[in-house]
Amino acid sequence: MEKPKIAVVPLIDKARQSYWMLPGYMKAVEAAGGIPFMLPLTSDESDIARMSCMFDGFLFTGGQDINPGLYGERAEEVCGEVCHERDAMESALFKRVLELDKPVFGICRGLQMINVLLGGTLYQDIPTQFVSSVKIGHSQSPPYSKPVHDVRIEKDSLLQRIIGKEVYKVNSYHHQGIKRLAEPLVAAAEAEDGLIEAVIMPDKKFVLAVQWHPEFNYAEDEGSFRLFEAFIRSCGQQ
Repeated sequence: MEKPKIAVVPLIDKARQSYWMLPGYMKAVEAAGGIPFMLPLTSDESDIARMSCMFDGFLFTGGQDINPGLYGERAEEVCGEVCHERDAMESALFKRVLELDKPVFGICRGLQMINVLLGGTLYQDIPTQFVSSVKIGHSQSPPYSKPVHDVRIEKDSLLQRIIGKEVYKVNSYHHQGIKRLAEPLVAAAEAEDGLIEAVIMPDKKFVLAVQWHPEFNYAEDEGSFRLFEAFIRSCGQQ
């Protein structure tokens, strides 16, 4: 059977004026049985329409903060660097892919972008805006492959069937997160402090996003690898 072709949203280094990619994204897709392709950065509607048809699945990667204007807020001082080019491209690409019901896997920023594009909002900075009686460090120091806090996975959810656990320890490297969950999404996991850590879109073939970073530890963590396996498997069932 032909291997699924997976489109990977590019990472952008604005200081170096370059596109780049963490090898974990690409290698995890390969290890799970797909062929990864890093996309160009473009907001050309015709090119995006072609790309949405060319590939079997779409991986929305981590990266810069999302422009708060996309969810009706002004940027606070605590908001980090944004990338308007990525915001524009991902907005157009996700809309097209969703219309075609192609499989989507979001990681970190990917989860946040999916939530925003479907009508949700974000905490621009968890340490200063998210209030909880339970304190969790959501932005760990290296090594980023090390699990640092638990998430509770919804019983009988797609994520629980993939991971095989209801409590799962994850790595964590983010300072933004979901504030208001978009209505088309369902929370699939929460951290101990109540922050949403994974979402699914039940009425689509495969739309799953996680706040943690399975691309950093897919080689040694079975749950992380299973996420990529499930994504690639859905891409092969077109």
